Amino acid sequence: VQLQASGGGLVQAGGSLRLSCAASGQTSSGYSVGWFRQAPGKERVFVGRISRIGITYYTNSVKGRFTISRDVAENTVYLQMNSLKPEDTAVYYCAVGPSPSNSPSGYDYWGQGTQVTVSS
Repeated sequence: VQLQASGGGLVQAGGSLRLSCAASGQTSSGYSVGWFRQAPGKERVFVGRISRIGITYYTNSVKGRFTISRDVAENTVYLQMNSLKPEDTAVYYCAVGPSPSNSPSGYDYWGQGTQVTVSS
């Protein structure tokens, strides 16, 4: 499985971005997909996930602002980020694993990461 994350960029606080995670080599619909982020000097932390049957779960800090969805036909998972805050600035990673998990260790394949920078 290869994952390609894209869609990051620079946005002002209150703005929106949509990240994409395109899977190749194996359909993402058969796996859980997680999104994580890592700010400079900090550990990689859980953002949200979508199970293979489409159930989503989010960390508290992004609930109501971020939405994960998947396009099975395109083998792509999206992270829609609204009402962005400076503290959302980080490199965002998507990952694929056999079952839903909030831990990086629960995922077997990782994308390369995409930078999101939110200016105040």
